[in-house]
Amino acid sequence: MFLHRRIVEALVVVLILHVGGGCESTGPGEDVPALELPRALTTTEVSLIVRSNAFGLELVREVVERDGRPNIVVSPLSASMALGMTMNGAAGETLEAMRSTLGFGGLSLEEINDSYRSLIDLLVELDPQVEFTIANSVWTNADVLFRDSFFQSVTATFDARVEARDFGAASTLGEVNGWVNEKTNGRINRILDQLDPLLVMLLLNAIYFDGAWTTRFDPDMTRSGDFHRADGSVVNVEMMSLVDETLPLVRTEDFSVVELPYGGGSYSMVVVVPHPPVDARSFLAALDEAQWESILGALMPGDLDLLSIPKMTLSYDALLNEPLKDMGMDIAFHSGADFTGMSPEGIQFCIDFVRQKTFIEVDEEGTRAAAVTAVGVAVRALAGIVVDRPFVFAIRERLSGTTLFMGLVEDPTASDSGPATEAMDCSKDVSLAGAPHRTSETRPRRGQGHGLLPIIGLSGGIN
Repeated sequence: MFLHRRIVEALVVVLILHVGGGCESTGPGEDVPALELPRALTTTEVSLIVRSNAFGLELVREVVERDGRPNIVVSPLSASMALGMTMNGAAGETLEAMRSTLGFGGLSLEEINDSYRSLIDLLVELDPQVEFTIANSVWTNADVLFRDSFFQSVTATFDARVEARDFGAASTLGEVNGWVNEKTNGRINRILDQLDPLLVMLLLNAIYFDGAWTTRFDPDMTRSGDFHRADGSVVNVEMMSLVDETLPLVRTEDFSVVELPYGGGSYSMVVVVPHPPVDARSFLAALDEAQWESILGALMPGDLDLLSIPKMTLSYDALLNEPLKDMGMDIAFHSGADFTGMSPEGIQFCIDFVRQKTFIEVDEEGTRAAAVTAVGVAVRALAGIVVDRPFVFAIRERLSGTTLFMGLVEDPTASDSGPATEAMDCSKDVSLAGAPHRTSETRPRRGQGHGLLPIIGLSGGIN
């Protein structure tokens, strides 16, 4: 049976970690299938994984709803890690909003941190045939003081590197982007184009994935083929193919699904191809946790005469502020934010931006993928008015409402140089204003006003 060939707009591609976590770098190892975890997960760990996956699906839906670009690649894991570090500095309603948005409502911060820590430890060298690294760092403005307890939390839980730097120095931006380039093996060479010296903190998460297919595609089978966009247009791509393979499959009237494992099988790519009239964007925008779990649970080994998927190299760059606000984290971005868990008394912070860059390369050998999420923290805006542009003013007597003065100020430093033109009144010879001299012929005679007012003499009488 052929997998449905009319692929629309984009493949719905999700990298699945079977236990939802991550592991440190691993080297080459024996070709041993990963059939089970080395230990059972705790109830808290299972809860964290389930809730984290729900956060990821909601984040993807929010991004797809806003972003009309044809290819979208989001890393919920990277976003969760970066925001999880930031959450350790939150307090009060801000902590509750972040915990709820990340899907951890009901768990204490200590439980969340302990689960992250134990899962990272658990997954070290889970699949020696796959390289998967997680790196975290916190960069602080050297001019600002922070609580040591915050740094202790992020280093103990996330193995975060903490660096204090001059945010106004060009070298700091180079160091930050150098760290990103290193931790993604050069797949993402920078996360920021400039570093605002008014930022107080930058929290970074980087993940890198490099996995070879368990069953590799034969390069000699790669052929040029048509890829059908959602608008009906066609583009030419390189299509990789497998023939006569047994892989986990799901087929329904609405979509076809195939799972492609990497290495020993701990990691896999799940490809969902919706059937017309449903398109991939609509499918992903409507995908919820229950449907996703149902799809994964229905995967069963099946025979394929042919599987063809495109070779591709995609990159994606997005600000996640608006999706996260709509997911319930709005308070963290505004003046009501409470980050006293990281800041000394009297200094008030808020999240300035959450930016994520992703990269994915799929070819006959396997997949390389990377993601970096940056959370920028700044001093929150004061609830005040700064009169730093032209303004109107008035001086009034409040009880009677009498206006004494009213004016416009466009340049407070300018000095008065007099009127733009000389004033003219009717007691002066009009020739001063450049008009013709008034002669006896032009002056009205007594009784011949010709519509003019009577002429007033110096004595005040009527001539």
